[in-house]
Amino acid sequence: MSKLEAAGTHTLGDRTVKRLGYGAMQLAGPGVFGPPRDHAAALAVLREALAQGVDHIDTSDFYGPHVTNQLIREALHPYSDDLTIVTKIGARRGADKSWIPAYEPAELTAAVHDNLRNLGLDALDVVNLRIMFDTHGPAEGSIEAPLAILAELQRKGLVRHIGLSNVTPAQIAEGRRMVEIVCVQNQYNLAHRGDDGLIDDLARDGIAYVPFFPLGGFNPLQSSTLNDVATRLGATPMQVALAWLLRRSPNILLIPGTGSVAHLKENLAVADLVLPDDAVAELDGIGTK
Repeated sequence: MSKLEAAGTHTLGDRTVKRLGYGAMQLAGPGVFGPPRDHAAALAVLREALAQGVDHIDTSDFYGPHVTNQLIREALHPYSDDLTIVTKIGARRGADKSWIPAYEPAELTAAVHDNLRNLGLDALDVVNLRIMFDTHGPAEGSIEAPLAILAELQRKGLVRHIGLSNVTPAQIAEGRRMVEIVCVQNQYNLAHRGDDGLIDDLARDGIAYVPFFPLGGFNPLQSSTLNDVATRLGATPMQVALAWLLRRSPNILLIPGTGSVAHLKENLAVADLVLPDDAVAELDGIGTK
């Protein structure tokens, strides 16, 4: 049994995955653009993730673009039967490294085919539709048109399961009226907790919640409370932040990313990190709604 199973498992559609996974975004170059600084090191991280028991990798063909998916294929193809690869569509990259919404039917269709080709797959396990009505976070607006395109690609057998990313509760409700939604991927961490109620609602319905930027993203979490708790537990602040997320709700799946094997092992070690109740209470106080 993999030590990661100590953190539990959850369903993604008809798949069951360990709650500690791996996010491939950081394998691309600076700004998630271009090739990695060290190609061999990127391949080593992916192979070590699976050796450590990871069975859930999060990626997208707009990371690089194309870079992370091509690395995943080079490192891991042919894939083991128990590996679930989750990707996302709904954006493209500008030559200036910008993130540009890409919702036209032709763009969404091309994105699915790009992911299939670069990953070397006949069908994608899970595709998250990334909503970018506002560059700073979720913003209201109907997602029916782009989701209908993704649903059609699902009916054609190119996509097995559908998730949503960067969305509001109203958009999730709209999406669930159209198709089965197996996961929601929004920003959430110790300091950004606006989705507290949403996480609990999804948990009741058995839908996975996958927080992106679990460690703060481009602005890492900074907290004296977090540092103090980590010191007491003999862990790093980032390990404690991840352990708090695992403790927060059983439907939370973690996908911390890194380009370092050592950092990967540090992240995955949180499967064995138990937070005492008093530490959880202190950490809960960090959150801002």
